[in-house]
Amino acid sequence: MKRQTELQRDLFRHCKPLPGVETLLGKLVQAHTIMDVRSGARSPGGDDSKIRLALATSSHGRNYDLKVANMQTLFSVFPEKQKIVGDDQRIPKGRGKPLPDIYLLALQTINEGLMAEDDTESEIKPEECLVFEDSVPGVEAGRRAGMRVVWVPHPGLLDVYKDRVEEVLAGRTGEHDEDDLSHQASAPLPGSPGQPGELADGWGEILGSLEHFDYRKYGIDYQDQRYRSESGHSALPVTTDKDPEEMTQKTPVPVFGDGKSKSSSLPATKI
Repeated sequence: MKRQTELQRDLFRHCKPLPGVETLLGKLVQAHTIMDVRSGARSPGGDDSKIRLALATSSHGRNYDLKVANMQTLFSVFPEKQKIVGDDQRIPKGRGKPLPDIYLLALQTINEGLMAEDDTESEIKPEECLVFEDSVPGVEAGRRAGMRVVWVPHPGLLDVYKDRVEEVLAGRTGEHDEDDLSHQASAPLPGSPGQPGELADGWGEILGSLEHFDYRKYGIDYQDQRYRSESGHSALPVTTDKDPEEMTQKTPVPVFGDGKSKSSSLPATKI
């Protein structure tokens, strides 16, 4: 066991972000909500709301520090008070994933920061959040928290669950006894244990890579707000209020629409 721990720690020091993570975080940290006029996709948070980020990882603090030691700049996008690790004392004992407590706590820290920053803005609700996960218990935790989930599984894990993808996305793999989840020794956070979703309810999505994340689908725009046109499109400086197809310069117009782009609870990768 000691040798296994030593090997893990050595491997942790060489962790790298999965493909698409750096780009995703770089865009989300400067992103805001917007309505896509053409598709009608819109974030519940309305237009021009800043996206709020939090990290919720099952890794305990010491392992987390080892894993991100060479990625400090990347993980600096998460405010310190909104980084939740697996042994955080605020998580009731025995209530890790697939229970939703860690995500509910992450949302709590977002709202606390929001109130400290601007007490005129309403609190963010679970259904206004989007979770990025790579594990099956993590997907269930996100769904039990009442949040939308994007599942980005390792190919080996996907091979195991290839015939049960919809069950995973709904948080209904049946691997955890409901009585055990509901009667842990420690008192749960409000909203826990929650309920899994329904099959094919549209609140879960699987991606092979975060490189393929569709910002427009979820109502996110990471373009500079100074370059927004009156119609709601992202526009380049010196362009008119035309559809992107009519612009001579090609510019992506990503948007984030169904989960509240104001809050994106982000355990973006298994770290």
